[in-house]
Amino acid sequence: MKKETSSPVYQHEIIEFVTVAVQYCAFLEQAESKGREEFVDTILKVLPLLYLKGALLPKYELFSEEEPEDFVTEENYEIIRNNIAFVLGDKDDYLDVFMEDMKYSETPILTTISENLADIYQDLKNFACAYKDGNEDCMMNAIAVCKDNFIHYWGQKLTNVMRALHDVRYSSQEDDLQYEE
Repeated sequence: MKKETSSPVYQHEIIEFVTVAVQYCAFLEQAESKGREEFVDTILKVLPLLYLKGALLPKYELFSEEEPEDFVTEENYEIIRNNIAFVLGDKDDYLDVFMEDMKYSETPILTTISENLADIYQDLKNFACAYKDGNEDCMMNAIAVCKDNFIHYWGQKLTNVMRALHDVRYSSQEDDLQYEE
């Protein structure tokens, strides 16, 4: 039996977002098998696409009062975060000035690329699992929560972490050039 394609959950923008979200999650789930250079190169290509697709998601109200189920456990989250931290090694830490805590501080706050990427992963994996379920009410709620979280939470984390990853990617090239000279 063919699903009704006129449902809002099957809009082109949403399907494209689902595709990129699933690719992002799958990539992070395989992070431990990547070298730092490959990991950083790939994630720097996926993140802008993820931001674009997140920005294009339509904004919906929650279809019901029930929040979508959390599929990512604390253990899953820690595995993802630790694997990314292992791949990045000493390049995982960075100073962030675009954090809520900065309102009360004059100095940047130390954060990690791995934690930010894992935070984004958690939201996207929960979204993808709820969406995969196929229940349109759950799918609508998942879209509403994901878009709201993009606006208020992980969209900013994504842009912050891109700056740090850009530095990892291109400062290491400069270090290599200086070493060769």
